Amino acid sequence: MAMPANNNGKNLQADERTAKEKAIDEWLPITSSRNAKWWYSAFHNVTAMVGAGVLSLPYAMSELGWGPGIAVLILSWIITLYTLWQMVEMHEMVPGKRFDRYHELGQHAFGEKLGLWIVVPQQLVVEVGVNIVYMVTGGKSLKKFHDVICDGKCKDIKLTYFIMIFASVHFVLSQLPDFNSISGVSLAAAVMSLSYSTIAWGASVEKGKVANVDYHVRATTTPGKVLGFFSALGDVAFAYAGHNVVLEIQATIPSTPEKPSKKPMWKGVIVAYIVVALCYFPVSLVGYWAFGNSVEDNILISLNKPKWLIALANMMVVIHVIGSYQIYAMPVFDMMETVLVKKLHFPPGIMLRLIARSLYVAFTMFVGITFPFFGGLLGFFGGFAFAPTTYFLPCIMWLAIYKPKRFGLSWFANWICIILGVLLMILAPIGALRQIILNAKTYTFYS
Repeated sequence: MAMPANNNGKNLQADERTAKEKAIDEWLPITSSRNAKWWYSAFHNVTAMVGAGVLSLPYAMSELGWGPGIAVLILSWIITLYTLWQMVEMHEMVPGKRFDRYHELGQHAFGEKLGLWIVVPQQLVVEVGVNIVYMVTGGKSLKKFHDVICDGKCKDIKLTYFIMIFASVHFVLSQLPDFNSISGVSLAAAVMSLSYSTIAWGASVEKGKVANVDYHVRATTTPGKVLGFFSALGDVAFAYAGHNVVLEIQATIPSTPEKPSKKPMWKGVIVAYIVVALCYFPVSLVGYWAFGNSVEDNILISLNKPKWLIALANMMVVIHVIGSYQIYAMPVFDMMETVLVKKLHFPPGIMLRLIARSLYVAFTMFVGITFPFFGGLLGFFGGFAFAPTTYFLPCIMWLAIYKPKRFGLSWFANWICIILGVLLMILAPIGALRQIILNAKTYTFYS
């Protein structure tokens, strides 16, 4: 267990930094502001977790079937809550020091160099991957909103332009300096995620079962069934992806030896996970119940009536994804600015922020416009990068740092998570790649 915290460690740590280093730390987005309340952690976590991934859960159910589908959903909820608890605990396990960033914890567990190499590439794939997928989601939801409102009476506009419209918001919002400054955006996003999830399952109940509903697994061939199953695992993994920003969110909460940040943070996580359950379980089960294996990879596309409600839900998705994009972009901004200021010795300031962050938003927009296959991308990123950072890296760190008793409960629990996580990391991208290849056959660039 962690040793009792003392004040000396804290003072020593404060003294070690020069005035210049202090000024840089106060300028960097993760460490600049430490006055967040526990409910900030709740809605930041909801915004980070309940992404657009929730809308593809009924589709994942159609590839898994009732039994395996429910089992995978419940297992994922339990495992990710456990690994999230471990990360919250490890944030301050060294007295007087805080691991404000995922890679700092990695460096403590695996060593200075190796820790960076293990964590940073995976974290970047997740965060940049999410930002690209959200560019596509934001654009698609804007387009769907436009199409539903117009009902065939307006000129057809390319998806490319809608992604650009969505990106334009981020050129402005990405200039907000740190996590606390985006808490308003994040709160709006968290409320929206609960709202559109409720609309998605509520409208499905209202619509009722479609005629001749079929609950057989979507694919008809054996290879199709197996690969579809793998791909669906990736979709579910993508839906539980808040771990990549959890230490960075916790870094914004004040902490003293008497009142460590893990207490308010854990309170926020519990509230967030209750909201996650209220969003995920009804959407996936009711959506699958209503449409069976004919459900689209985004449940809102399957629902066309009532028109105003579906238009509203799509607009809510847009607002939510705006908040989510910012939550995942903030650690990337922090990494970029750390390298620019500490390694390349650029002077910190507004100009640096404006150029670096705008280039990043432009990059994610460009990739999103080029490859907008939503479902396949979710599964691929889900398995490839989310599985490690969400399902088993926290467990490996826990085993490396705390060294629990062999064959004890903690030891077993962690090894089970690691084995399931590694399987997920290997299997999900295989299924998703097949999905991308199938979609690519009928795809035209910049359509």
